[in-house]
Order: sequence, then structure tokens, then C-alpha cells
Amino acid sequence: MAKKLLIRDLTLRDGQQSAFATRMTQGQVDQVLPFYKDANFYAMEVWGGAVPDSVMRYLNENPWERLERIKAAVGDVSKLTALSRGRNLFGYAPYPDSIIDGFCRNSIASGLGIMRIFDALNDVDNVKATIKYVKAYGGIADCAVCYTIDPHFSSVERMKAKLKGKPLPKEVFTNEYFLNKAREMEALGADMITIKDMSGLIQPSRIAEMVSSFKKHLRVPVDFHTHCTPGYGLGAVLAAIVNGVDVVDSVIWNFAGGPAAPAVELVYVFCKKLGVEMDVNMEAVAKINQALRGIREELEAFDAVKQFPIPFNPLTDALPAAVDKEFDDAIAAAKRGDEAALLRACHAIEAYFNFPKPNDLVKEAEIPGGMYTNMVAQLKQLNSMEILEGAMKLIPTVRLSAGLPPLVTPTSQIVGAQAVNCALDMKNGKPMYTNVSNQFVALVKGEYGRTPVPVDPEFRLKIAKVREETPYDTSKYRMQENPVLAECGNVLLAANEKEVLLMELFPAVARSFLMRQKEAAFQANQANQAATRKAEEVKVEAKEVAPVTGKVIEAPMPGSIFKILAKVGDTVKFDQEVLILEAMKMENSITSDYAGVVKRVFVTVGSSVAAGDKLFEIEV
Repeated sequence: MAKKLLIRDLTLRDGQQSAFATRMTQGQVDQVLPFYKDANFYAMEVWGGAVPDSVMRYLNENPWERLERIKAAVGDVSKLTALSRGRNLFGYAPYPDSIIDGFCRNSIASGLGIMRIFDALNDVDNVKATIKYVKAYGGIADCAVCYTIDPHFSSVERMKAKLKGKPLPKEVFTNEYFLNKAREMEALGADMITIKDMSGLIQPSRIAEMVSSFKKHLRVPVDFHTHCTPGYGLGAVLAAIVNGVDVVDSVIWNFAGGPAAPAVELVYVFCKKLGVEMDVNMEAVAKINQALRGIREELEAFDAVKQFPIPFNPLTDALPAAVDKEFDDAIAAAKRGDEAALLRACHAIEAYFNFPKPNDLVKEAEIPGGMYTNMVAQLKQLNSMEILEGAMKLIPTVRLSAGLPPLVTPTSQIVGAQAVNCALDMKNGKPMYTNVSNQFVALVKGEYGRTPVPVDPEFRLKIAKVREETPYDTSKYRMQENPVLAECGNVLLAANEKEVLLMELFPAVARSFLMRQKEAAFQANQANQAATRKAEEVKVEAKEVAPVTGKVIEAPMPGSIFKILAKVGDTVKFDQEVLILEAMKMENSITSDYAGVVKRVFVTVGSSVAAGDKLFEIEV
């Protein structure tokens, strides 16, 4: 057992992302920063993940400014941490080294201390470049091994597959698999290793084995990251502590539990009883928590749980004898490896404090909670909630066909969206994989990296039109266009390297955000104008619409227009790609159902469409 436990606080990134859709404004963040300066956390995760996208998309704020303001307030008391997806960084495509270099350099210059680097396929080759650049610019490379489990297939399913000559794989994600990945990352220069359980699916007995193994075979510190959604989180954290983990990720009380990580206050109680030093100023934590209560009330519209834990300060509030005994029972169970007793005690503790109950649906589905909610949102948009059960059942099949990727962003979204597409195909009487996203094609093709098990070459040929695994060729990468905005005083849309990086990492979102910024700045410079105009207000003059006489291409699903590949007057062939539609963060190729000439384009880049909206008129 470790005699000292370091704490990485997730409240301002993963905590608010898990529970409140990453809607904390800079003003709300600023309320708690003076207390964070006194809290003395080892690290604070404040950036990466969905933060840069969300603050631009929903809050009209600059992500670089958020990182810089937190650094200015906290100083060197806690190391600021961000999460990045290896060669994909924050996006859904692999990037060349020049982009990774610029991103790491600017992140560290803006205050970042630790970059947590993971790859959705656990392909170690995909984290090499980020490790190199993070360390080159003075940062700490925290490499994460993504925990996942093998899909469950019945004996009947295994027999059928064997008879077809395509036997299902034996267990892939063993303890040895994860340790080998960690060793490879350590050899590349990782300064620490995180066991990243993004789905909260790791059971206490499993994390006990993995922490013990990692501590025995690795020379660098080991961190443990999990979530409480399926009900294993608190018990797994305690098991990790008992087995010598160096760092634990946690969230402050009013943002903790449920879809987020366990509460730091509960970790503190366990550490006091275990005699483990936890060098955190809990008085400052209590002040942060008091402010978080009001902030959570302000975020009610985005609250995924809408269930507040009862107030608790471990420094001042005495535990009832029965609850105190549950803590003791949990510790005793963790030490003797009694998982059932450990989970029973931890669930009793969480129930007493009114934390959310375990989500049995996520537990049984064995997928991340975020993946499930994304699928629900997609089906609601499509008015097809009745196929949710069918889509869920297709996940293991789709996942195996794609090479058994771990279910973490972005592969969880890619697999989940494709399972929905396949369920819709079947609903409409079409073969599975009639509709595939560009990202699913890229995953099967090999552009995201090497999958845990090989993709069947025949399936790859069907989906990606190539039989051999084809890595992404970064030499073909093309930077986003950076136009001069005549209407804003002839300024560049992206005026500096940080803005250029936003354009590269978040093309559609950053383009709209930067346009709003430039428009606002231009308007502010105009004489006698008291306020900037609102970016979202676009006055469109009503125009008389000519009747449609040609054939119409319609949007198959709701989304936003990412690229238009054909213009008025172009001759298009049947099945030619004419438009890319972004839906649920997936890029979907829209092809023409007709051969003819483009008579009219009904949409513009960035505009939103509903299922059935007109996209093109084709004169055949």
C-alpha cells in the first residue's frame, strides 16, 4: 500500500463534461480558481477532451484563454493537465507531426504541465509523436492504457462462426495485454502511466490485479482513472489504493459520482482510515465545493443526473456509526479481496450520501455511458427510438468487424453511430452497412492505426474498397483554408498560430467561432456602435423560391453541412459524392441518386438540416 496518495482533480474538465455537457462558462470557472490555488492538488485536469470544442461551440469562448487564465490564477501549485488522443489530438483524423508539434508547444506555453496521451486503439505508434513533443517543450508525458473488455458472444454464436470458417477471437484484453502496452509506452519515454477506465467497467478485483502488476513491472508512477456509472468506481478506487497506486483521479463532491469519478471527500475518508497521506488542503476543497453547489444549480438545464448529494465536509461532519462501519467494512473487504462485500459497502456509502445508483443498463451493455447517450440522442433526432435495443445488440458485431477497437472517443462514437446506421438499414429493408460514415470507413481501412485484431480483408474491401490495411498518409494532409475576410476589414480568419491550430483541430466549429470573433472585433471598431452584434443573428432576406422540376437529393439524417462538393452547372454521375454531412460528430458522404446536371444547391456550408431537407436539385 502506498504511504502517500497523489490526487488529480477532474472537476473542471472530466467532471463537468461527464455531468454537465461541458457547459461551465469562464465566469463560473473563475469563481473557484482562488480556492484551487490553496487546495494543493497534485494536478488539475482543466483542458482537452470536449472542452476546446464546447467552449467555442456553445459558449463563444476561446479555449486557449481558458487554459491561460487558469494558469494565471493557480500558478505552479498544481500541474495543469489536458487529455489528447495521440495522433488524432482532439479531432477525428490523424494529424502530421507539424500539427502535433505546434499543438504541444502552444499548450505548454499556455500553462499545461501534463499531457495525458491515449490512443483509441491502444496503438502505441500513435502516441510516439506527442510523447516526443511534450517532453521536448518541458511537459510531463502521461500515457494512458485504455481499459476495455472483450464483447460477450454466446456459445451458439461461437459455434455458428466456427462453422462458417470465421471463428470468433479468444480473449484479447487480458492483464498481460494492458501491461505490455504500458511497457511499450514507458520505453518510448512516458513519465507516468494511467490505467484509463473511461467506461467505469473495471471491477475492483481486476484493478487490484492490474495495479499490482504495473507497480511490479514499471518504473514510473501509476495513475488510475475511472467513472461511477455502472457502480464499480468507488470500490475500484479503494482497491487501487490498497494495492499501491500512486495517483487517483477524483471529482469534488457536488460534481462527483454517477457519470463522473468518485468524490475526493470519500477518498479522503478512506485514506485517513488507512493511514495514507493525502496532501490536499481539504479546507480549500470545502470552499470550492460550496461554490460548485451554486454553479450546479446554474447548470440545471444540462445536469445529466439532477440529484444532489447531501452536504458533507469530512473535516467537520461526523459520520453516523453505521455509515462509519461501512467504510471500515469496505477497507477490510478490499484488503482480503472480497469484491462482493466491497461493492456492497461502497454502494451503501453512496446511497447514504444520495449519490446516483449504479446504472444497470450501462453495466449490462458494457459500453461507455457517453456512447449510450450519443446513440439515444442520434435516434431521437431520427425519430427512431424504437430501434435502440436493436442498435445496442449490434454493437459487438460492428465492433468485431472493425477490429475490436476499445470503446473510447472517438472509436466509441464511430462504432455506436455505425450500429445505429446498421439498425436503420435493417429497419428500411436494406443490408447492413448500406450507409457508413467516413470515419467508419477510415477505421476499417486502417487510417486510425492498427486494431487489436485484424480486420477481415473481405470486409475491408466491402467497406473501404481496399483489401490491405492502409495507414493514413500524413504527407497528403492539407491545411484548412484561411481566407481573408473582406467584410471584416481584410483580416485573416485565423490570425495567429493558436487560431490556425483551432481551425485544424475543429474545422467546422472553429470556423464559425473565429468568424464570430472577427465580426465582433470589426463591429467594435466601428464608430458609434455601443455593442457587438450577436454572432448567431444572420438576417436572411426572403426570396421567392422557384418550383422544383428536377430530381431532388435529400438529407438522410439531421446534421450540418461540412463540405459541398458539387456546384450549380456541374455534371454528376450516379452514386457520385456531392456533399459531406456532419451528424453526431461523424462525417457522412452523401451521394447522388441521379445522373445529370446540378440545377440548384439548397444549402450552404455550416447550415443545419433536418432529415428530408432538400440538398440538391438535379436536372436529369
